[in-house]
Amino acid sequence: MREFIVEADGGSRGNPGPAGYGCVVLDAATGETLVEAYEYLGVVTNNVAEYRGLLAGLRAAHDLDPSASVHVRMDSKLVVEQMSGRWKIKHPDMKPLALEAERVFPPGRVTYEWIPREQNKRADRLANEAMDSEGSASSVRQPSPAVDSGSDADAAAAAVADAKAEADRRAAKAVAAPGWAPADMGAPATFVLLRHGETPLTPQKRFSGSGGTDPALSEIGREQAERAAEALAGRGTIQHILASPLTRTRQTAAAVAERLGIEVTVEDGLIETDFGAWEGLTFGEVRERYPDDLTTWLSDPEAEPTGGGESFAATSTRIAATRDKLVAAYAGRTVLLVTHVTPIKTFVRLALGAPPESLFRMELSAASLSAVAYYADGNASVRLLNDTSHLRP
Repeated sequence: MREFIVEADGGSRGNPGPAGYGCVVLDAATGETLVEAYEYLGVVTNNVAEYRGLLAGLRAAHDLDPSASVHVRMDSKLVVEQMSGRWKIKHPDMKPLALEAERVFPPGRVTYEWIPREQNKRADRLANEAMDSEGSASSVRQPSPAVDSGSDADAAAAAVADAKAEADRRAAKAVAAPGWAPADMGAPATFVLLRHGETPLTPQKRFSGSGGTDPALSEIGREQAERAAEALAGRGTIQHILASPLTRTRQTAAAVAERLGIEVTVEDGLIETDFGAWEGLTFGEVRERYPDDLTTWLSDPEAEPTGGGESFAATSTRIAATRDKLVAAYAGRTVLLVTHVTPIKTFVRLALGAPPESLFRMELSAASLSAVAYYADGNASVRLLNDTSHLRP
């Protein structure tokens, strides 16, 4: 029996947004590339695009040899686990696609394997080409080198024709977007910013930074984390999860990670500000005990909390460095950052180019969602702030 390897990927530039898939079919015995395909899908979620890539890959393999067995390799933990039967499929947009995928080959002839994104570069590249095409290019298939496709002259002519078609596509895209149309910067790095759920200190409005007791989530906080996880799973756009090293953020991130099937990476740069001697105190208690220090702190971003805490200026420098590192590492991806009040407000402030005092003019509730997109030209766009709709009954 012949065996094929299918590598598939899908992506969506939004929530949902313009999406596409890419897939590759390989001969398992020789490693030869038999088929490459991609397609622009319009506006759908990331998970739907992943499933469409899987379905296209399976169909391409079936067209080559309907009696073959297939080993699917994808970097979507969700699709791999659901198609392997270990996770339930609850989302209404994905159920029919999964059923279609199951019907392409008889039961038992398809196996699934999760692979890191770095090992799925071909399918990822094709998915991005699909999204770049914005519908001006349909799926493309390439025959195996083992197939006689004509003379060298024919191959050269085909290559020239392909190059010309690509040039024409880019030229048409440029002509079609004159005047006020934005430059094509590619997909932004999108940071979805999730504040951790409540701790016992949260409803009391006590300073709770990186220099305090590191409280865990309360029962309410755990429920908030679960609701945030459900909301993010429904949107289907998160591709990576990073969390501050503190207990409350790691617990919140774990709830989301379990639902999405994505591992959590701890990022020290996302840690909360150190509030020094004010840790565990209410604002009123700080004003009573350290009135002069508090007045200075409220008016000067360089001022540190009593006892050598971290100033807002120092926090801003740290968050800016973390932002630059993560934007470079996750270009074109949607990343969930599970962090705290001050870091999230600082991400938003820096994106807006707002003054330091704007930190005191933002409301940020426990387990709220915010989002900022970062483009290749260095510009940023605040897309969401303090969304708590998922916490309502």
